[in-house]
Amino acid sequence: QVQLVESGGGLVQAGGSLRLSCATSERSFTNYNMGWFRQAPEKEREFVAIIDWTGGSTYADSVKGRFTISRDNAKNTVYLQMNSLKPEDTAAYYCAAKTPSSGNYYRSENYAYWGQGTQVTVSS
Repeated sequence: QVQLVESGGGLVQAGGSLRLSCATSERSFTNYNMGWFRQAPEKEREFVAIIDWTGGSTYADSVKGRFTISRDNAKNTVYLQMNSLKPEDTAAYYCAAKTPSSGNYYRSENYAYWGQGTQVTVSS
């Protein structure tokens, strides 16, 4: 069982920045592609970004150019740097792990492991 623990959420004004972290004790961390999803109240969970073990990344159009996903394989940690935050970025943010062969990266059902989530609130 892979355990993922997010941190770094909070309240920030529009235009501000936050950095989310997701740590795991999983020794085979590099076997997984790591993703970030978010879910706003009364909305479906949506894909934000994903990074593979080499550092290759893909972003949702809504965050491209503002968010940066990265990972430190030595620390078994993935990060999401969020800049130029907007009120519409307000959501619970979840990190998740999938194996490279387990289907499309943008579908949440293809991720085997999830963190508990961290709340990000952007005020206008």
